[in-house]
Amino acid sequence: MRAVVQRVSGASVVVDGETVGEIRGRGLCVLVGVTHDDTKEKAERLARKLWTVRLFDGDGDGDGGGEAGGDGESGTAGPGSEKSCSDLGAPLMVISQFTLYGDARKGRRPTWNAAAPGELAEPLVDEVVARLRSLGARVETGRFGADMKVSLTNDGPFTVLLEV
Repeated sequence: MRAVVQRVSGASVVVDGETVGEIRGRGLCVLVGVTHDDTKEKAERLARKLWTVRLFDGDGDGDGGGEAGGDGESGTAGPGSEKSCSDLGAPLMVISQFTLYGDARKGRRPTWNAAAPGELAEPLVDEVVARLRSLGARVETGRFGADMKVSLTNDGPFTVLLEV
């Protein structure tokens, strides 16, 4: 499983003119991609990681402090790496996005061969959401397979890629 995680100060998902999910204030907007060999165990690992990964600063204002302060190699903390959603009770917006497994290395049109079909992907994205909720997270979602309009305010900007 692959997730693009953005620290936000708000996010919403609209389908056919209706807001189907919204978080206000700081939280994470998570785009989740599923590939063919993903499992419930991977969904559980991703949920635990999302709930506990430290992407927020410790002073409560959501400001990550601009450019990266750590080098990543030595374990030095970068901007906004003191608190997690679990520490803050921050909400998450989880949105399925098969295009995370698109491959545009050849030609001018991406292929989607690595993306899992809906009948495999949907239950695994649902599993991520269920696991997050069982950990105590407030989770909003998009609508699987729908034409979604996602709006967010990226706080930082701060975006990381997680793979399990």
